[in-house]
Amino acid sequence: MATPRLISSVLALATLTTLGACSAAGESPTGGESKVSGVAGGEGTAPATDGKETSAALTPEAYKGELESRRKAMTDAISGLTKARGVKALDTRVGRAEEALSGAAEALSALTPPDAVRAQHEAYVASLREVATGLGSTAGKVGSRDLCTPSAVLTDLGDKLTALDKAGRALQTAGDYPADVVTVKAGERRTRRLRNGAFVKKGGTLDGRSSLEIDNGGSLDAVVTALRGGSKVFSVYVRRKATFKVKGVRDGNYKIYFTHGTDWDGKSGAFTRECSFERFEKTVKFKTTYTATQILWHDWRLTLHTISGGNARTAPVDPEDFPG
Repeated sequence: MATPRLISSVLALATLTTLGACSAAGESPTGGESKVSGVAGGEGTAPATDGKETSAALTPEAYKGELESRRKAMTDAISGLTKARGVKALDTRVGRAEEALSGAAEALSALTPPDAVRAQHEAYVASLREVATGLGSTAGKVGSRDLCTPSAVLTDLGDKLTALDKAGRALQTAGDYPADVVTVKAGERRTRRLRNGAFVKKGGTLDGRSSLEIDNGGSLDAVVTALRGGSKVFSVYVRRKATFKVKGVRDGNYKIYFTHGTDWDGKSGAFTRECSFERFEKTVKFKTTYTATQILWHDWRLTLHTISGGNARTAPVDPEDFPG
């Protein structure tokens, strides 16, 4: 089985040290059947009657009140998806939204709306259920890191949110009923990429002698981040099946983190789909040595995919702990 390997060497003027890495609509409630019999005026027997009780339809004012009492919770749950910062927070908000919309759908399905808007009411409740079901499916995708950002979640729910918005507007138009709960827009599915070697961020000056060559032989693009003393020195974008050399690395001990994924969102600074987060367990040391006749320094090479003979272990990183 292939294992990571680390080989270190120092050469005059130019040295290459290899660091391999393994990264890797509901019905109205009814009463029960009843039979009534008795004697009227002390003579004869009253005819038995069979029937079911039916709830009276709500007045428009009462129906508006029922909708209004649930509107804010639903609106906040949907719009709150866009405010998640990080994958864990997004997972939590998706779960809350599913609970809020599912509960509202069940409560509203038990109502008997005014006759004039019965069809619109039923369509609205059905659409709420569709979104709630969709959120349940989306939650699984967030948990497995197939979806990683709010924009990706909204895109995944796009058709269902559009249908809910349409149903809400139809109910509102029919009688000025407060059913407009979708205040966000879902974008189209995209696959954005930076050019190979583009710096996402530079937090330090690259004027040293050493270099760090990054080989991303995997199937997904990556962003590699180097920290020195807890401070970010740089984050660089390396496309799949490509390499890039960061030149001018200063002396010091560096912690190397990397994230793989699809569709880079520059605004959130993260991949929106298929994301993973890892780090190299071993720090990378750059050192320049001066002698009377020579200047010696280290160059390093990282691979972000499994290679035969590699010896540098990697470990998964909690997304909340990944340097942003």
